[in-house]
Amino acid sequence: MSTEQKIERFVLRNSKNGYFTKVSTISFKFEISQNTAWDLVGELLASGALESIHDEITGEMKLCEAGKTYHIMDLEKKRSREKFLKNRKKNQSKK
Repeated sequence: MSTEQKIERFVLRNSKNGYFTKVSTISFKFEISQNTAWDLVGELLASGALESIHDEITGEMKLCEAGKTYHIMDLEKKRSREKFLKNRKKNQSKK
């Protein structure tokens, strides 16, 4: 299996689990250079298998399965809200 196929499977698996994949994670996980990672991501985006967005805070490119962008964004928002409420509840119980 080629590195491109491994990367595509990794991104698709993360998407099915409700998470984006950052491009920086790809170079780290697959032990390839940033340039190679960007080349492979460009090919996957051009093929239409993946979609990308940019993180609002860091500006980093995040990848997901085509058609799942808004679904995963909604899941991220829900997880963030749950984390906030959990921390808030924990802080209130300490007082």
